Amino acid sequence: MLLNVLVFLLGLLLLIGGGEALVRGAGALARSAGVPTVVVGLTVVAFGTSAPELIVAVTGALRGAEGVSFGNVVGANIVNIAFIIGATALIMPLTVNSIVVTREIPMAGLAMLATVVLSFDALFGSGPDRLTRGDGFLLLLLFGVFLYYTVRAMRRRKDDQVVQAAAEFGWQMRVRSLAIPIGTAIVGFAGLAVGGNLLVDSAVTMATALGMTPAAVGLTIVAIGTTMPELTTALLAVRKGETDLAVGNVVGSNIFNVLVVLGTAAAISPIDVSPRSQIALLIATGLTLLLLALCTRNKDRVQRRDGVLLLVVFVSYMAWMFLAP
Repeated sequence: MLLNVLVFLLGLLLLIGGGEALVRGAGALARSAGVPTVVVGLTVVAFGTSAPELIVAVTGALRGAEGVSFGNVVGANIVNIAFIIGATALIMPLTVNSIVVTREIPMAGLAMLATVVLSFDALFGSGPDRLTRGDGFLLLLLFGVFLYYTVRAMRRRKDDQVVQAAAEFGWQMRVRSLAIPIGTAIVGFAGLAVGGNLLVDSAVTMATALGMTPAAVGLTIVAIGTTMPELTTALLAVRKGETDLAVGNVVGSNIFNVLVVLGTAAAISPIDVSPRSQIALLIATGLTLLLLALCTRNKDRVQRRDGVLLLVVFVSYMAWMFLAP
């Protein structure tokens, strides 16, 4: 068991480090190839913190551990809102960019609701509960629509702070020599590949040893591990007083997780959805709608009392996952 835990931690470190290296290297290459800074920035922000979830999902789908893929995505979204936003709001009340409230959070809620509809097949009398390949492509298509809507909004709003932050980040990707970004991207890709395999294999082994299903491990242990980049980003944002970035990064990551990560995994291999995973999906959807309600009620802010509420939900969720039969 100890060996499995060590392998899991090693895989997690390789995932996080590899994701950071790949994003930096690929971003610099794209910037050098003339890709607009805004596009590079938006891509890096969206993909960067979700790289671990994406690799775990793809690896799980390819190795027949689809339960880990689904559980990781849904669990990560719960951890992102209930724990990361809850904990950071407890440290300092969070100011949320109005664009995030009016555009990103509603899109995250729509993505979650779409996943609920696609996952509850038996409820609609259309067969066993699962995400089919068609469902996966539909989620990817929805992400394409979201990108199109975002680009149109970018053209209309020159003062969009999300776009401005992306453009500024894109400029940081400029380099004089391509040797370093190419090497960085290769090392990052290798780290992601090795780390994904180690983490998925060790997660399945631990699930068996603990008497849990792979989906349950994905909903808890794997989800907490793969959200470490989001937690780090949120804490750094709060430390610098840029609290709006903490919420914006989490919401963007949740959209990417559901539409791209889960969509890609389902497109590779259909995913059977267990009753416990369905309940977790409803919890994640409810948390997204709760976040929207809190931000709307508090005029684009998440107060400390809201942080306490979110943390209570997170503790209750973890207790249910580990204690319920």
